[in-house]
Amino acid sequence: MITLVLGGNKSGKSDFALDLLAEKTQPGLFIATGKARDLEFREQIRQHRLTRSPGLEVMEVSEDLPQTLGQAKLNFPSVLVDSLDYWLFSCREAGCEKEKVQEFTEILEHWNTTELILVSCETGLGPLPGGSEVRAFIRSLGALNQAVAQAADRAYLVAAGLPLTLKRG
Repeated sequence: MITLVLGGNKSGKSDFALDLLAEKTQPGLFIATGKARDLEFREQIRQHRLTRSPGLEVMEVSEDLPQTLGQAKLNFPSVLVDSLDYWLFSCREAGCEKEKVQEFTEILEHWNTTELILVSCETGLGPLPGGSEVRAFIRSLGALNQAVAQAADRAYLVAAGLPLTLKRG
């Protein structure tokens, strides 16, 4: 089963996804895609680490998310990826966005047995950004979120810490 959890920045989507993972009877894997590039984000990552269960195995990835998922589904009954927007940004920055998104969507098409929870920022809820690079990223993230939502069995939108069911499989 694939579950997509969408929401804005600081909406509570990560906490909701962790709650979904905690419902599983066997230990899962937390795949973190964010890299600390400044002090504020470093603190955000530290706070996330403090709220996670100490027994939860954590793996940090960059552009190699598709390969990591391919291995994770062989070794873990449930996997949480937080979050696709950071991963997409890393791929864009490395110049491999198109190939990696293709690999990722192929992994989703053949996903089975392992519970997969994917977290991503929802795009388009704010004003249109003035810069063309930001607009291009938002278009790419919107397309990725739509593709994942199509493949997902369940989808939620989290706002103010409250989940709204978008799709129930």
